[in-house]
Amino acid sequence: MTNEGIEGTERFLSPERGRGLRAVRHFTVGELVFACPAYCYVLTVNERAAHCENCFSRREDLFKCGKCKQAYYCNVDCQRSDWPMHKLECVAMVAYGENWCPSETVRLVARLIAKQKVTTGRTTSERVLLLREFESHLDKMDDEKDEMNQADIVAIHHFYSKHISDLPDEQALTELFAQVNCNGFTIEDEELSHLGSAVFPDVALMNHSCSPNVIVTYKGTVAEVRAVQDINPGEEIFNSYIDLLYPTEDRKERLLDSYFFTCQCTECTSKSKDNEKMEIRKLKSPPELEEIQSMVQYAKNVIEEFRRAKHYKTPSELLEICELSQEKMGTIFADTNVYMLHMMYQAMGVCLYMQDWDGAMSYGEKIIHPYSVHYPAYSLNVASMYLKLGRLYLGLEKKKQGVKALKKAIAIMEMAHGKDHHYVAEVKREIEEQK
Repeated sequence: MTNEGIEGTERFLSPERGRGLRAVRHFTVGELVFACPAYCYVLTVNERAAHCENCFSRREDLFKCGKCKQAYYCNVDCQRSDWPMHKLECVAMVAYGENWCPSETVRLVARLIAKQKVTTGRTTSERVLLLREFESHLDKMDDEKDEMNQADIVAIHHFYSKHISDLPDEQALTELFAQVNCNGFTIEDEELSHLGSAVFPDVALMNHSCSPNVIVTYKGTVAEVRAVQDINPGEEIFNSYIDLLYPTEDRKERLLDSYFFTCQCTECTSKSKDNEKMEIRKLKSPPELEEIQSMVQYAKNVIEEFRRAKHYKTPSELLEICELSQEKMGTIFADTNVYMLHMMYQAMGVCLYMQDWDGAMSYGEKIIHPYSVHYPAYSLNVASMYLKLGRLYLGLEKKKQGVKALKKAIAIMEMAHGKDHHYVAEVKREIEEQK
């Protein structure tokens, strides 16, 4: 296959950023810039039986693989299509039983190796960037990342050596895992629930900005890139690699740690939203700078503590962490402060898990307006919050509020996902059912 490129765009050398993608024609807000099928993908184990392993369709009438009884499909065609990848795991899952536990990254890399063995030439996922061109940044990795890489290499040998002949040598595996960690994508649904991991080479070519002009959404296992700002010919096309809720220094730390660069985008140089994001409670005696800095450090620590605690604490204990941290941060931070919002969002998630619908609704109502201010236009985070709130309202028989929230979600989703996306159709059906 020849390199035909992507119509309306071109690969170029971006000043100070290396290779990138730019427009060669005008794109309007909501317009599809390009679509990219996954080079390789894997459904997360938590969504088995709810989504098809092959096309990621969400259905209730899926049927399971007769051998492993763990993979589910829409029909025989989907099962046959997925067999070249599923066969790597099918027999092993039966053999290992409950001891079958490779990470999602290990599963994805195993599939990449298997696909590379039978793929010759450029694929439809590599019109402007080849998989082998991915940056690995091995020279920038610290000891912790090296250890994680080594653990993944041990795991791929343990779980796959009997099923993939001639695994690459250790150096090649080290580079491949590093490439996937820097260039992989997580596929999410309309509420931003994690569905799986994938590699989209053409999408990976886009550089990052904290004020992106495109957004990446998913239609099954195809990534769709849509404009969320008007893009003129000659302008670079920017995606966001991270959650944009947080202030500049937090974003810079995250980008440096995960992607090994210091962001110099317009939002990072202007810091235009930092004051709103770091809103301090109005007190008779304003807090000293040192007190604010100390509370910021506490917030970062409790966010990390909560992330670890999710693996071993009960929902009630997790909710207590959220409530206590909000109480402490609330002595200095306003409710619109992003660190307060972070813990509110975690608390909302715990409430949803515990089926405490009123509690979840209460948190959602506190979150939605600040989210609308802090995030860029057409943010999936804002859309997903309106969706969750709308569905909570309807479940609690607050019909008018529910329909209003769902309509606000649709207004964003039609731009981010496209008006013909099945997620948009589903939400419209939910609204119709209320008439």
